[in-house]
Amino acid sequence: MDPSISELSERIREAAAQKRALRIRGGGSKDFYGYKLEGEPLNVSGHRGVVDYEPSELVMTARAGTPLLEIEEALAAGGQMLAFEPPHFGPNATLGGCVASGFSGPRRASSGSLRDFVLGARVMNSAGENLRFGGQVMKNVAGFDLSRLMAGSFGTLGLILEVSLKVLPRPEEEITLRFEMDEARALEAMNRWAAQPLPVSASCHAAGVLTIRLSGSSLGVTAARNQIGGELVAEGVAFWRALREQTLESFRGPLWRLSIKSTTPPLALPGKQVTEWNGSLRWVATDAPAQQVFEAARRAGGHATRFRGNQGTPVMHFDPPLLAVHKRLKMALDPLGIFGPQRLHPEF
Repeated sequence: MDPSISELSERIREAAAQKRALRIRGGGSKDFYGYKLEGEPLNVSGHRGVVDYEPSELVMTARAGTPLLEIEEALAAGGQMLAFEPPHFGPNATLGGCVASGFSGPRRASSGSLRDFVLGARVMNSAGENLRFGGQVMKNVAGFDLSRLMAGSFGTLGLILEVSLKVLPRPEEEITLRFEMDEARALEAMNRWAAQPLPVSASCHAAGVLTIRLSGSSLGVTAARNQIGGELVAEGVAFWRALREQTLESFRGPLWRLSIKSTTPPLALPGKQVTEWNGSLRWVATDAPAQQVFEAARRAGGHATRFRGNQGTPVMHFDPPLLAVHKRLKMALDPLGIFGPQRLHPEF
């Protein structure tokens, strides 16, 4: 057995025997997210390295502690990318943290979410056992897909050791266009263009400006630009990186993430707002009470997540039946409750 895995297994077994909580940690770039950070840190950054990558197979397998920058550099050398465009939120972001957080970036609406690209994983449970789920091929359906369940679990269900991800070729051409318009007009435009065969790979409305990214073949991108117009943005790559990493001015303050129907009119919430994913993702930097935000999302047919700030507020509001499902899932995979207690909710 790999020495790093043996050490992690021993730490977990000791913690389980003593009923001592553990907080799984890679680069610490997502420490801002959660209800509480409890438990002794279990550092996995030493378990790193690309295990297997063959560009022609469109699959990469790497250990959880591998820096996300290293993953992206290896893919770029092969002319490929992580199509869900994950945010880093810091230079020390790791692959394990990327998967455990489940965050997807600007390209998510056109390419899919992180969970859609997880093919398989090695996971260590609270008994210190090294388990494999899924595989390294795209047609991989055999039983319950626990590997994808790890996406968004924030280390509360088990320790991710290794992940196999589907990757995609980088587009031949990519341009960014901007349009000055209010949010109502921007929502109409985003939904209209999303319903057409246009190579829109990202959209964002903030501070009175709608920004659109077109990606694909040179012919397709040129034709789309001629159809929708707009002003060409020279620093398009920098803009989408700033959006992905939330360094734009509109993200400052206690931040909420609302996943709602794309056709929902502008939200009647105070503060600055950023709209992504053709209108289905709304970021709101506001001091409004949590219940007001939760209720606004519910009325819009979706849900709200506390993303930054407002510490002491549950990350999400769960109705009793859904909360019961989450608690049973936690009990089934981590019966002693040693992994990240209360990271996502005070009741599990």
